Amino acid sequence: MGFQLAACAEMLWQDKPIAWRAARLHEMGFGVGLWNWPAWDLDALEKTGATFTIMNGYLEGRLADAEGAEMLLKSARETAQVGKRLGVQRLNLHGTGLGDQGLPIQQLAHVAPGMWLRARDTLHRICDMAEGEGVTFTLENLNLREHPGCPFNSTADVLSLVAAVDRPQLRINLDLYHTQIGEGDVIRHAEACLPWIGEVQVADNPGRCEPGTGEMNWPMIARALDDMGYAGPVGMEAYARNDPEDALAAFRAAFTL
Repeated sequence: MGFQLAACAEMLWQDKPIAWRAARLHEMGFGVGLWNWPAWDLDALEKTGATFTIMNGYLEGRLADAEGAEMLLKSARETAQVGKRLGVQRLNLHGTGLGDQGLPIQQLAHVAPGMWLRARDTLHRICDMAEGEGVTFTLENLNLREHPGCPFNSTADVLSLVAAVDRPQLRINLDLYHTQIGEGDVIRHAEACLPWIGEVQVADNPGRCEPGTGEMNWPMIARALDDMGYAGPVGMEAYARNDPEDALAAFRAAFTL
């Protein structure tokens, strides 16, 4: 059946209203990814009929300290209501809140051992809430070059946490753009993460534009994902080098087997 393809609406057609972007992606057969929901007209997004594959799952909070965990649970519960309203399939988390340009609000030089236990316990609490609400969260890997000081950022760290929790309400949002910058070896990282992947996100490196604009061999990566048995969503979280529709066509071609 192939992959379910989606694209981040906030990175394309940035001169158009968000509902127009979601509707156009839907017309073209793509799911729709969103970042921060408070910026948008939810009524207008509902009316597009789009399939919303992923959305930022919180507005504030942190995984690894008591105050941050309470903030995260409260924010994630509020966002879950929005997610249910739009039918969002996955609500995305990071190791800590992100501010302007994706920079962590609280940067850490290192993660102390006790913080791993706190993060695991916080994610269990997220899963308890998600089970009651009937929603699914993902934890996304990031790269430290663009997100310095973000705890639990690497693909290996995210895998360790999600595997330790090991509950269906928490999956991995495997962002291969970030894996490539931070660690490389994207196919073997995908194989390791496979039992817990909820979504794969893609953008080429350098530049964070559509497949085919950088160094990554996307047709080979697509075949490898298929060979290992991954048949879930693949989201283009990328800017268009030039025309967004050309970028989406290149993305579709790269992931059509």
